[in-house]
This record gives sequence, structure tokens and C-alpha cells, in this order.
Amino acid sequence: MSGSFSDLLYPMLSQQDTSRTALVAALEPAGLEKAEEAVRLREKVLAEQAGSIAACGAEMARRFAAGGKLLSFGNGGSATAAADIVADFMTPPPGQRPLPAIAFTNDVATVTAVANDVSFADVFLRQLIAFGKPNDMAMAWSSSGNSENLVRAFETARKRGILMIGLAGYDGGRMKKEATADYLFVVPSTSIHRIQEVQSLIAHCLRCAVDVELSDRVSSNGG
Repeated sequence: MSGSFSDLLYPMLSQQDTSRTALVAALEPAGLEKAEEAVRLREKVLAEQAGSIAACGAEMARRFAAGGKLLSFGNGGSATAAADIVADFMTPPPGQRPLPAIAFTNDVATVTAVANDVSFADVFLRQLIAFGKPNDMAMAWSSSGNSENLVRAFETARKRGILMIGLAGYDGGRMKKEATADYLFVVPSTSIHRIQEVQSLIAHCLRCAVDVELSDRVSSNGG
């Protein structure tokens, strides 16, 4: 009916010609534009931050080799991305070694207990206190870079000698302004969809860099 939610999102659907051909013709340009934008953004970020990705991957490999683990966390859609990279480290494709990693948002009981009994700003901080060791790595995911619980977690990580890796969008937000991360990868976009797509690419590049570095260490040691 007129004025429905679908009409607001897709006004072309209310036009008289609603055939499949007309619908595809109306939607196709938007899809292509988004795909092209995503490709351009990926290329830009990789071209500008490849050196930092390689350096971060090398430091992560050193810490994994010393017995460290990855601690990954974020809010909302970023929580899903944080869990995804943990799964990639724990259960990688054939040819890559499993590496220890924990997604803090996977423990719903702990997250809700801290949020209810203490503060939502402490849901990751408390887990860092419980699990964080000097050779560990904390990977914080955020579209804005402004999440209070991430910034507070990094403050705790710094005190414990934990490597701090931040992924943010827009201009980097508080993560960049307050210089809370050892490595901060900023995706310069205002589209949450594009930010999260490129952040996942960065994280998987880090995963590959870690595996290459660890393999080189084994080779150089004659393993």
C-alpha cells in the first residue's frame, strides 16, 4: 500500500511497470555502484596500509610463537566480525595451522552478567583482566572507533603488555584521537557496510601474514 516501508526504501517498486525485467533494470545500477565502491575502497586501504598490515602480522606471529593468543571483540555487527576471525584462526583452511583465539562476545552469560551487574562499558575489560597475558593480542572492531567498552579495554590491555589492534571506520574516532592502539587500521568511509567489508579483508590479510611469518620461522629453524 502507499507509504509502506518498502516504498520508502525502494520507490521504484511502486511504479506501474513492476515486471521482473523492469525491477532488475532498476536495481542493477545500485548493486554495481556498491560493488565498484567496495573494490575501490579495498584497493585504497591495501595500497596505503599494506606495510602496517605486514608489520602487525609479523608481531602477531612472534607473539603466537611465544605462546600468546588472540582476544577479539566488538559490538553489534562488529561482534560477528570478531567471532569470524577467531573461527578463522582456530579452524583455518587446510594448509594453515590452528592458532589459539577467543571471541569475547561468544560468552553470552559473561557479557550479560557484567553488563547487568557492573556496566556495559566493562564487558570486554573484565574478560581481558581474566584472560589477558603479556604475549596476547587484543583485536577491537568498531565502525566508528568511538565505542567506550573498546577504549576502556585497550586501557587495560596496555597495562598488561597486550598488543592492541584496532579496526575502525570514518576518521578512526576515539581510537585514533586517543592513540589507544599499537596498530590501527582505519577504513575511510561513512558506509557501515563498506567499512565492515574492508575490515574483514584486513583481518584475513593479517591471518595470512601470520601464517606466512610462522612458516618462515619454521623453515629458518630447519623444522
